[in-house]
Amino acid sequence: MFPQSRFCNRCHVMIRFVFSEIINGKEVQQHSLPFMALLENDKPMCGGVLIDPKWVLTAAHCRDIKTVLLGVHSIKDKAKEKNFRQVRKVKKSIPHPCFDKDERVNDLRLLKLDKAVKLTKWVSALKLNYNVKEPTAGSRCLVAGWGKTNNRVDKMSDVLMSVNVTVIDRVKCNSPDYYNFNPVITKSMICAGSDGKNVADTCQGDSGGPIICNGFLAGVTSFGDKCGVIKKPGVYTYLTANLLNWIKKTTKTAEI
Repeated sequence: MFPQSRFCNRCHVMIRFVFSEIINGKEVQQHSLPFMALLENDKPMCGGVLIDPKWVLTAAHCRDIKTVLLGVHSIKDKAKEKNFRQVRKVKKSIPHPCFDKDERVNDLRLLKLDKAVKLTKWVSALKLNYNVKEPTAGSRCLVAGWGKTNNRVDKMSDVLMSVNVTVIDRVKCNSPDYYNFNPVITKSMICAGSDGKNVADTCQGDSGGPIICNGFLAGVTSFGDKCGVIKKPGVYTYLTANLLNWIKKTTKTAEI
């Protein structure tokens, strides 16, 4: 069985490109993660990260996104949050040219907004750090999203949730007890989940959301196998130097 993407409600295909959700997490303090973006087609589908007033970074498998909502905490509380929210249409959607849906590599997409957002205390960009070091095994990172909070429900969380996940050694993540090279967990991926005792994970609906290590954006939620399974941790696209250069070049070129 292929792992599902944390995108399309763990998708109809057997790949954990599902809109993942947070397992064993907690509701974040309102607007404490002002860079979080909620991505919609006809309904909420994925998460994303505002990296510039005109650009949102998400996962490549989050396709056909039409609308980006910023300043959201509770999806249903539109009236209460009308003074915080900013809604933008997607002007241009640019997947990484080498994204491979079978191998799960280069799972990144850039969304250019139709109009720059106004930076406020509720909406702000998370600037990319081009000197971020790969998080070491055992280190703790923060993940966040509106994805499902357990395997028994079909709907996303109404409020933004977060949880700390533990980075797992890549060799261990490729071992027979874990992903067994199906797919191969590459150097451009971060494997992170349970510390071996407590379950912590993303799930369907969380795809494209951030993994933040040492205070910096290290990658975005990509895929997994079910949610909250200790030996099937979440896998995240790691922002390697090559991927960061692609982001920099693409955003610069698209502004010309």
